[in-house]
Amino acid sequence: MKQKIMETGIHLFHQNGFKSTSVQDIVQEMGVTKGTFYYYFSSKEELLKDIHLSYIEEIVIQQEVILKNNSYDFTKKLYEIIFMLINNIQSKGPSARIFTRENRHLNEKHVEEIKEKRAQFRRNTQKLVEEGINQGVIKKEFRADILTLGILGMTNWSYYWFNPDGEVPVEKVVEIFLDMVLNGISNPEKVSNSI
Repeated sequence: MKQKIMETGIHLFHQNGFKSTSVQDIVQEMGVTKGTFYYYFSSKEELLKDIHLSYIEEIVIQQEVILKNNSYDFTKKLYEIIFMLINNIQSKGPSARIFTRENRHLNEKHVEEIKEKRAQFRRNTQKLVEEGINQGVIKKEFRADILTLGILGMTNWSYYWFNPDGEVPVEKVVEIFLDMVLNGISNPEKVSNSI
């Protein structure tokens, strides 16, 4: 039942927004009583927190599986992480959008729990970027922390514009992002190094 409440919350928060969805809306959609809701969640905010935690915990697990795959080199690991984040827009679209859009409605205590999981994902990504620098795949003069935030910012922002059913498939978007990270966007024949 708890999972069903979370699924209904995800559906309604995605469709109507967190603020416009009440506990009554959730139980009415499910055909249960408010008592059923409050048996599993103390408030609508706690439900939102659990939706956030469930989403971030799952992507941290997926990320760690990628990072531990010894058959992947640095580039393949980075590709797979970017692919996973963007592909989640299609496979877990409503949860992904709620995760990015509705976090402002979480109270400070709940935000801290989610921040730690987000930080874990960022640290894991930064460790990979540091490996790329150490291997010489990425320029040594680049800061791993800034590159990491750039990569995550680029991929996370795609939740606002990427249409999984649009003309550009997820694989192509990932290839473009990876090429931008590893090779930049300038044509060396046309751009001078005057910066």
